[in-house]
Amino acid sequence: MDEYNPYEPEKPEEPKKEKKRGPAGYFFSALAGVLVGALLVWFLIPSVVTNLPSENETKSNNIQEKKRLSVDVTTDVTGAVEKASGAVVGITNIQSVTDFWSNSQSNQEAGTGSGVIYKKADGKAFVITNHHVVEGAKSLEVTLVNGTKVEAKLVGSDIWSDLAVLEIDGAGIDSVMEFGDSDALKQGETVIAIGNPLGLDFYGSVTTGVVSGKDRAIPVDLNGDQVVDWQAEVLQTDAAINPGNSGGALINLAGQLVGINSMKISESTVEGIGLAIPVNTAIPIVEDLERNGKVNRPSMGITLLDLTNVPSFHQKETLKLPAEVTTGVVVDEVVPNSPAAKAGMQTYDVIVEMDGKKVEDTIDLRKHLYNEKEIGEDLNVKVYRQGKVVELTLKLVETDAL
Repeated sequence: MDEYNPYEPEKPEEPKKEKKRGPAGYFFSALAGVLVGALLVWFLIPSVVTNLPSENETKSNNIQEKKRLSVDVTTDVTGAVEKASGAVVGITNIQSVTDFWSNSQSNQEAGTGSGVIYKKADGKAFVITNHHVVEGAKSLEVTLVNGTKVEAKLVGSDIWSDLAVLEIDGAGIDSVMEFGDSDALKQGETVIAIGNPLGLDFYGSVTTGVVSGKDRAIPVDLNGDQVVDWQAEVLQTDAAINPGNSGGALINLAGQLVGINSMKISESTVEGIGLAIPVNTAIPIVEDLERNGKVNRPSMGITLLDLTNVPSFHQKETLKLPAEVTTGVVVDEVVPNSPAAKAGMQTYDVIVEMDGKKVEDTIDLRKHLYNEKEIGEDLNVKVYRQGKVVELTLKLVETDAL
């Protein structure tokens, strides 16, 4: 038993240990502070919260602005397409096919192309297209821009120019293509090709480019025998002209027709070059097809070669041309008993004038012969023969070629 010592000092009382706050405590204290701060912001600045747009409102505003931008896009190209596209149609060539095993016949689609409504009269509408689009057809079907399909009648077709004219019922036809002036086109001028590419359902297809060249003479093999039968007069463009675009429209920025696209001619040329028959060349042919169902052409009875395609050596040594004669048309062959043969024209004669008008190439010759002359008329021709000027008079007759 311990004894009490009144002289021993008392031990000091130990201080109380403070409780340590755990992680949860700090978390709830911080959370309380955040909540208090948020309430203060809510009560002090209510307008900041109430005026903020909702997520849906933001999306709606963006969509509306995008719509306004797309509607406002208008260019010379879109204006021209809007004016002209209603007159461009699709054409389906339907032919009779015989099944080998059953020996039965059925009608099947043999090909598609495009066409242009250029005239409406007496309850009928008339369509220009290519000859090769309608060649061999048992029946023809035209698809209008609104998707309506109508039966078409072949009025006339011309293999040499690759042009054809169809007739359809004029009911419901509202758009007729306006003719432009292909002679007034300039190199570098914007042009637009409209057609029915690759035989797709007809909603129209548009490609743009420029006039790359005018008054091009392109050799054409009409019957596939690898022999040139014709020199086609064409416009050259870099606007894409694809299968199915044949017979479609080449238009200028005024929405006027300046050419009829032809894939048939393009097949024999370099890839990437589009060719079209100038509308000024097409118009007299189309008028003949409407009236007669064929083209009545006056003929000289010769085959031709542009002088510019003859090497300078042969111009000087073979043709004996004076140095100042640099353009004209060389007679390559004279058909026996033809107007040219009867008039005394010879191989290697160089034609430089017809009826007093200068002839620089086969296109000039053909324009004068087909646009200015009639069957049975006399044609005065000036030629260089072995360096000497000779004048001849031909009485023109009808034939299928020059």
